[in-house]
Amino acid sequence: MKKLFALALLSGAVLLTSCVSKKKYVELENQYNDTRSTLTKTQLEKEEIEAKYAKIEERVANYNAKINSLTQENVDLENSSLRNYGNVVLSKNDKEQMKAALGKVDQNELANAKTLQDTMNLIVSYNLKKNLDNNLVAEGEEDDIDIEIDETVVMITISDKLLFNSGSYKVNPKADNLLKRLADVINSEPAMEVLIEGHTDARTVKKGAYIKDNWELSVERSTAVIRKLQDEFGVAPEKLIAAGRSSYAPIAANETDEGRSKNRRTRIVILPNLDKFLALLSAN
Repeated sequence: MKKLFALALLSGAVLLTSCVSKKKYVELENQYNDTRSTLTKTQLEKEEIEAKYAKIEERVANYNAKINSLTQENVDLENSSLRNYGNVVLSKNDKEQMKAALGKVDQNELANAKTLQDTMNLIVSYNLKKNLDNNLVAEGEEDDIDIEIDETVVMITISDKLLFNSGSYKVNPKADNLLKRLADVINSEPAMEVLIEGHTDARTVKKGAYIKDNWELSVERSTAVIRKLQDEFGVAPEKLIAAGRSSYAPIAANETDEGRSKNRRTRIVILPNLDKFLALLSAN
C-alpha cells in the first residue's frame, strides 16, 4: 500500500514537472519569435538608412562636381580677363577704358567705391556733370536753373519763367536755346532715360479756363517740353518719360509770391542705365 502511494506521488511530480517545462517552452518560443521579428524590422530599417545615405552621397558628389566646374569656369574667365556684371561682360579693353575714365574723377570719392556699380556711378556722374557745367547753363540763366547730382541721378530744375507764360503750357520760344543745349547733353549719352516732371503752385485754376486744374496743367507742361525735345531737337522718344505732380510736391511755401514762383517749375531727372553704359564701353 505504501509502495502504491509513493508511486502515485512520484507520477504526480513528474506530470507537474512536465507541464511547467511546456509553459516555459511556449514563452521562450514567443520571445524568439518577437526577437526574430525585431531583427527583421531592424534589418529593413538598416537597408532604408543605407539607401538614404547612398542618395545623400550621390547628391554630395554632384554638388562637388558642380563646384569644381564653376571653379574651373571662374579660372577660365580670369585667365581670359573677362568679368560678368549682370548681363554685360567686361573685357580687358573695357577695363582699360574704365581705368582711363576713373583717372579723371575725384580720387577721394574713388577710394570709397566698394563695388563695380559704385565705380560706374563715379564715371557717369563725372561725364554728365562736366557736360552740364560746360553746355547747359548760359549767362544770365544761373538763378533760374538748379542742377543737383546724386550718384548717377542728375536733377535739373528750371523755373517756369524760362519755359512758360503764367497759366500756359505753350513753351516760350526764348527757352529754345536752353532746351537745345539740354537735348545735346541727353543725345551725348545713349545710355540714359529722362523724366520730365511738371510742377505748379497751389493757386486754383480759374473757372472756365481751358485748363481743368493743376494736375492737367503740370502734365501738359511736361508733355510740351517732351514734344519740343523730340520734334525739334531730335531726342529719341523712348528715352523720355512724362510726369505731372500738380502742386503736391512744393519746395517753398505757397503763401508768398516768391514761394509760389519757386514751386512753378519743371524738373528734369536724368537716369543713366548702367547696363547699357557698360555695353557702350564694349562697343567703342
